Amino acid sequence: MTGSLSIVADDQIPFADKIFSKFGYVNLVDGRSIDAGKIKNADILLVRSVTRVNKLLLKNSKVKFVGSATSGIDHIDTDYLRESNIFFSYAPGSNARSVAEYVLNSLIETTRNITSHSSFPDMKVGIIGYGHVGSRVKDFMDIFGVQCTLNDPPLYDKTKDKSLLDLEQVLQSDVITLHVPLTKEGAYPTYNLVDEKFLERLKPNVIFINTSRGEVIDEQALLSFKKRNPESTLILDVWCNEPVINTDLLHKAFIGTPHIAGYSHEAKIKATEILFHSLNDTLKTNFEYPELVNCKSMTLVPEKNNSDYLIEFIISQHWDILEDNILLQHYSNLTSEERPSFYDSLRKNYKTRHEYTDRIIDMCKYSGSNTFGDEMEKKLKKLGFKFKSI
Repeated sequence: MTGSLSIVADDQIPFADKIFSKFGYVNLVDGRSIDAGKIKNADILLVRSVTRVNKLLLKNSKVKFVGSATSGIDHIDTDYLRESNIFFSYAPGSNARSVAEYVLNSLIETTRNITSHSSFPDMKVGIIGYGHVGSRVKDFMDIFGVQCTLNDPPLYDKTKDKSLLDLEQVLQSDVITLHVPLTKEGAYPTYNLVDEKFLERLKPNVIFINTSRGEVIDEQALLSFKKRNPESTLILDVWCNEPVINTDLLHKAFIGTPHIAGYSHEAKIKATEILFHSLNDTLKTNFEYPELVNCKSMTLVPEKNNSDYLIEFIISQHWDILEDNILLQHYSNLTSEERPSFYDSLRKNYKTRHEYTDRIIDMCKYSGSNTFGDEMEKKLKKLGFKFKSI
């Protein structure tokens, strides 16, 4: 009977107790602490990326549905789930806008703070991985007229899309941003994709961004590249062996953050909703998705006489990504025993961060020169910002 199902859920899945209680009793658990004992009597398991879901975890349980509130599934042994007739669902694309905003914010902060770089609209951006996130990044770049080069071999094999280029052509871009899944098998494995051979083809002053998975990079090779090319800029949100990360690499990053690029409030809610509907379909129930309390949209007021860099200012005002970098830098000051829990605490206690679509720009209080100008307003609206008109 549906209402009596036992559900174990990661306590970082927002509103999980309210949303999934329609299906049964929800036991909220720290994701890293989920083990075979905690799920032994569970019917449903709902996780995020910190929980490894495999035979070791599930073999003595009665779990029949696993849901991951994530867009990546490298923490899930999907073969075992399939062989064991365990239903599986995840949330591809749920964090695409959130990660794309991270990339845009990072580029703006880089060009504002590192004078050797030109403004990002004048750069060529190489996007490696053209799925949900990579395509959203390109959408954002298109708004600013930024030239993009694209690489995605598996997608090219399926579509023969001529806009998808060889890796060699993409690696000569001014910016390289990674949006690939972590895979170790198949025709195009991405594990250690970024190795010495990859790096030696990059520009010495490249802006290198990774928001996919840490293990896509050979971190020692990246450190060596950075030492040889100090003018390069590293922006890293993901790391090998999280929550035990490479402090040498952290010190070399202009922006280093604790795997929070996809952590917007809207992305988390979207992932939860996808799992709710998938569970409804699997159980053949017809529960309505519960109405959640929406946070009020935040109003942004542009600074006086800031029209030359208005878009950059508004985006930085919306989310100061350098604050997230400063928080993670404290990691290095801790003992090896303290570091893992500190890293996890930064993620678990991460501020509520909204997407551009939740922001209203108040023109009534703008004390600059009358209006933003049609082109600037169009760009901001295309990014998702709303306007309160004069």
